[in-house]
Amino acid sequence: MESFDPQKPYDALPLLPPDSAKTDTVAVLRQENKAVSALAELKGLANIIPNQSILINAIVLQEAKDSSEIENIITTKDELYKAVSSTTGKYDPAIKEVMFYREALYEGFKRIRERNVLSMNDIISLQQILVRNNAGIRKLPGTALANDKTGEIIYTPPQSEEAINALTANLVAYFNDDEASLIKMAVLHYQFESIHPFYDGNGRTGRIVNILYLLLKQYLDIPILYLSSYIIKNKALYYKLLLDVTKDGKWEDWIIYILKGVEETSRETIVKIRQIKDLLDKTIERVKERIPKIYSKELVETLFVNPYCKIEFITSSVGVERKAASRYLRQLVDIGILKEYKVGKENIFINTDLFEILKK
Repeated sequence: MESFDPQKPYDALPLLPPDSAKTDTVAVLRQENKAVSALAELKGLANIIPNQSILINAIVLQEAKDSSEIENIITTKDELYKAVSSTTGKYDPAIKEVMFYREALYEGFKRIRERNVLSMNDIISLQQILVRNNAGIRKLPGTALANDKTGEIIYTPPQSEEAINALTANLVAYFNDDEASLIKMAVLHYQFESIHPFYDGNGRTGRIVNILYLLLKQYLDIPILYLSSYIIKNKALYYKLLLDVTKDGKWEDWIIYILKGVEETSRETIVKIRQIKDLLDKTIERVKERIPKIYSKELVETLFVNPYCKIEFITSSVGVERKAASRYLRQLVDIGILKEYKVGKENIFINTDLFEILKK
């Protein structure tokens, strides 16, 4: 292997797949089995929640927040849920970044479901949603990755348009071929980040591509793996192991790191889903027992799809007039399911127990 020079463009980044002797080691295969098992349990358990929008909204928002946080766009979950409930669309810049991530992930999910394939044009579209410009694939030289603290260049991605086009075409072909494995997802993530095809938003786009791979290969039915939380906890190691593959061809440590992330976050999400289901059942029972006249499946599910609920959400989902919706929400406050807050000119009703689960 040619010695690595961080100052030189890595136009010689090898095409996929890498040598299986380096990627499919005994240790990697052992960890892959654990990750596959955890994902299978998560996929099955997701079906215990009758309205899948409850899970998609909750997990996607957390993934959006944490994926953006990796790139130091930090928001609190409290601000985020308020923004989702807002009808004004006036968010601060950090909230906007997270909302764009959510929009891009939903768009990717829709495209995978409709076509069962992901093209480079799809990936470009998702990145455009994230960064709100249409610069597309890098065509101008000069992109280099530097250490945030020292400013030292640690990696220079491919610079020539020809190299970038060849590498992205190869990446997309590998993504869509018939072989399915979690090892392959880790390899794809390394390759995408190493190509660094865009001027901005590569990390967030790459993390969306991870989730879309799991959907395409039917490891999951809905986008509920919350991998960014794991990367945040192990951020320095994430960047170190990425670079170790480039410098020394150390695939094993990188792949095991990603597979452990899949296993760990699957287990965490399983716990969260069980807690949500338990709370949903208890809420249904409490409403039926205390205020049976207003009970409907749609009413209770709306409180879970939107942890920060508004009168408009109830009028839309339950099909009642504004006056009745307002009365329903205040009755839910009276029995301790919701708390009412004034946010600007709006009244927001918070499902506090659900919010506590989602905050963890």
